[in-house]
Amino acid sequence: MTYVIAAHWRARDGEAETIAELLPELVQACKAEPGVIEFIAHRSPSDPNDFFLYEQYRDEAAFIEHQKTAHFKALVLERAVPRLAERERLPFSILA
Repeated sequence: MTYVIAAHWRARDGEAETIAELLPELVQACKAEPGVIEFIAHRSPSDPNDFFLYEQYRDEAAFIEHQKTAHFKALVLERAVPRLAERERLPFSILA
């Protein structure tokens, strides 16, 4: 069953541009993963500190594998997370 993550990132003050610069690299690396169907990064036009990530995986196992990749650890855990004031991830399943 397709597994979706809707993630909201809020950058700490002064960190939004760093987040915006690393997201294209993350998107490119994620789209190369065999279990990733879609990975899209968005930035709020009204608040440059707000980011939304839409992630679609073949199944939950593919999402778990995604979190084990070198690019996830380096770009998300090491570079992005310390620069975030908020990070929320909501899982969904596609109904139709």
